[in-house]
Amino acid sequence: WGERALTQMIEIYINPDNANLWDEEGSIADGTGVNHEAIRTAQKLFEELPDRKSIDSRILEAYITMATRARSDVEKAFQGLVEIVQEKQDYVPSLLALSTALMLLKQTPKARNQLKRISKMDFRQEQADAFEKCWLMLADIFIGSGKYDLAQGLAKRCLEHNRGSEKGYLILGSIMERECAYRDAAEHYEAAWRLSKESSASTGYRLAFNYLKAKRFVEAVDISKTVLEKFPDYPRIRSDILEKAQASIRL
Repeated sequence: WGERALTQMIEIYINPDNANLWDEEGSIADGTGVNHEAIRTAQKLFEELPDRKSIDSRILEAYITMATRARSDVEKAFQGLVEIVQEKQDYVPSLLALSTALMLLKQTPKARNQLKRISKMDFRQEQADAFEKCWLMLADIFIGSGKYDLAQGLAKRCLEHNRGSEKGYLILGSIMERECAYRDAAEHYEAAWRLSKESSASTGYRLAFNYLKAKRFVEAVDISKTVLEKFPDYPRIRSDILEKAQASIRL
């Protein structure tokens, strides 16, 4: 139990929002937006793990190293992950970490090839979290290249195994929004907003925006006000959505 709790604490320190490391603001070169104090804390906690040489511990150490998003650190982590994959070729958590490193290094085609291989593997419940993250990472890549049908299939596969996947609903919402199916998009964003316990400003923004586009103005106003109450530093929702929705109600 102690080792599991330590691992979860480390994961929270290096990625508190459970976001994709490679698409956060700030480039891998300059380390903009990196919380170095949190990474130092994660490193100290890692030293307390009883078995730092196990494969899972080595993968975790690679994530801590990559969290700086400095090229030299990502390349160092990548080399360590290559060694792990050579030792245990079809272990999905190590393949996920390797794909993350490739994304950080802007080698998307190589990451896509790794992830496509994983998507063809038989699902294993004991590695469920890693499988889901791989499917969703590949779905993100497919969205970027306009392959919405493939991305949608992967998000739905994820939700079949885990109805509580906030990211799965966000991807479906994003696809519907891009296809201008705003009512359908809003339904998916509603699920993501609910699963986040209304704790994500960006999800609230997307939900309110799609309510606005779907002419559900009252709901757009309600969500905008909730976002502004919880996130007063997120003022763009006021001009982008709230004021437009209020004006439409008055017409």
